[in-house]
Amino acid sequence: MPEPRNAAHPAPVTPNPAAAVAIVTGAADGIGWATAQRLAADGLRVALLDLRADAAQARAAELGSIHLGLGCDVTSEESVEAAVAAVLERFGRIDALVNNAGIGDQTGPTTEQSVQAFDRVLAVHLRGTFLMSRAVARHMLQAAPVPGRGRGAIVNLGSIASSTGLPARNAYSAGKAGVLGMTRAMASEWARAGIRVNAVAPGYVRTALVAELERKGAIDAAAIRRRTPLGRMAEPAEIAEVIAFLASDRASYVTGALIPVDGGWTAFGATESALPELAELADELA
Repeated sequence: MPEPRNAAHPAPVTPNPAAAVAIVTGAADGIGWATAQRLAADGLRVALLDLRADAAQARAAELGSIHLGLGCDVTSEESVEAAVAAVLERFGRIDALVNNAGIGDQTGPTTEQSVQAFDRVLAVHLRGTFLMSRAVARHMLQAAPVPGRGRGAIVNLGSIASSTGLPARNAYSAGKAGVLGMTRAMASEWARAGIRVNAVAPGYVRTALVAELERKGAIDAAAIRRRTPLGRMAEPAEIAEVIAFLASDRASYVTGALIPVDGGWTAFGATESALPELAELADELA
């Protein structure tokens, strides 16, 4: 099977003081970190938010002193408001928000799942997206529009679970479906104010979160590769490319959209046997 294209990012440019500012939640690892790197490479000043303040600060330092790392619990209204205030104090503006923070859900049959674990997953994915979007939009709505850019862009992290069923993963599926609904509602509400709101729907991505689900036996990595038309999981940088596009002026006429970045997962509607064997496909493309 052919490897994905080189996902290495170019060296970040040095943003100027007037450069756009982006907030990325859950930015210390995985898709969040890849997105922070991509945005920094595009010349944005990036505020990296993560529940682990030390990890966020270390990642910001990797990008350069012009960037900012902050601890933030996206489920806490007080923590979110404090983090957004700190970003505004440092940069004076917010042009883009990427709601990436997320956690894995409990494994096992629905009848054995706990309400506490269910509530925690919904709090991070759904409440966190709401709190961050509300806090940032309050600022964006008061900001002067920028020609070609409007007042800003919000990109939410959906999932294949936003529109398909993942057995036994109730909280995650409910949270990601809710994120899609909230994306469409906010996009419709704020479009004429110059704020675009979109979502990306990754399939399975090689992140620490997916590795932990595999360790717990919640997913079968080999089966996922066989079921995915492109025959592999995504790399975080591949998701980041689409997020960066939606956050940029290049997507100036895109709002309320859900963009699948899933290797063809949601498009595929046949039995798995309709796909060539991975080894056979690799031989054909060699």
